[in-house]
Amino acid sequence: MLFVVPTPIGNLEDITLRALRILKEVSVVYAEDTRTTRRLFDHYGITTPLRAFHAHNEHTVVERIADEIGAGTTVALVSDAGTPAISDPGFLLVRACVRRDIRVECLPGATAFVPALVASGLPSDSFHFDGFLPHKKGRQTRLRYLASLPHTFILYESPYRLIKCLEELEIVCGVDRVACVARELSKKFEEVKTATLAELKTHFSAKEIKGEIVVVVQGAEEVKKPKKESL
Repeated sequence: MLFVVPTPIGNLEDITLRALRILKEVSVVYAEDTRTTRRLFDHYGITTPLRAFHAHNEHTVVERIADEIGAGTTVALVSDAGTPAISDPGFLLVRACVRRDIRVECLPGATAFVPALVASGLPSDSFHFDGFLPHKKGRQTRLRYLASLPHTFILYESPYRLIKCLEELEIVCGVDRVACVARELSKKFEEVKTATLAELKTHFSAKEIKGEIVVVVQGAEEVKKPKKESL
């Protein structure tokens, strides 16, 4: 069978006891970057063999790994951080196993967009997660679609493209649309800032931006709602 195992997005304590047990018990662990996963393994004394499964080799190894599992090997899949298959090539391996009727068990655990959404203070009863935007083709079309959604939407972004992303969101959403930028979640320099898009652009333009970024944006219907007057 295949175990899909979430790993910490920053703080190494954010891993479950069950995840640690599974990583020790399986025959092999496939990792997005074996060097990153090795640090986690060394921290917890895990000696299970590690092999690479990443965006540069997934199409060539998916069927081979599925064959390996089908022949009786128990495998765990991890990403560099968070839950595999969320904006991650692990999806291809999970899909291949499901199509072959191979048992897949996904453990609950860390993922970046959930704490970012909750900490943003924006409505979380209904939301749209879109992951990484296209870099070029289709980017503007996608942004216009997201800006029209009635509920909160969530993006992943690189620190190098954050300002560009905020500028593009200003164009399609308006400078007064409320949003939240969350970075370095669970780490020493964690920052979660909720403000208008214009205010966020000013804030982050004045500093060096590091870490993985989650952008949470207010839905169009929330913008239209009249503000309640205080008594």
